[in-house]
Amino acid sequence: MDNVKYFPYGEKELAYLRKKDKKLSAVINRVGHIERAVDDDLFSAVVHHIVGQQISTKAQNALGTVDAEHVLGYGEANLQSLGISFRKAEYITDFAKKVHTGEFDLISIGEKPDEEVILELSALKGIGVWTAEMLLLFCLQRPNVFSYGDLAILRGMRMV
Repeated sequence: MDNVKYFPYGEKELAYLRKKDKKLSAVINRVGHIERAVDDDLFSAVVHHIVGQQISTKAQNALGTVDAEHVLGYGEANLQSLGISFRKAEYITDFAKKVHTGEFDLISIGEKPDEEVILELSALKGIGVWTAEMLLLFCLQRPNVFSYGDLAILRGMRMV
């Protein structure tokens, strides 16, 4: 059974974008519907963004569930032993502490406006504005986020 969740959009959203720009409309018609997987677990998504491509099956298996308690219980030194850099292990542990103490609330963040979410996420060590925007899109599933600093988007727009 496929448990993968995809970013929800349909013909209404595509029609809106097609109406905005002729060239974009042509690209949408050529490419068609894109299924983009989402990770709706914000803690796990933040950790994966901090670690980036360094996250390995070994790290995932060692941690089991990727949540604040498991990260804090595992410890910064053990995270490093999984091949995660000192700095990134520090960022992940700092985030886990903030979640554990309630300084960063995983529940209420989803109820805040996009701009406020970006400010709060980018205030975390290891998370910048671009990453916060990606978390808004592909974790919190906010439909009206456009990352003007995304190099792939800029490159794609130049190609169009």
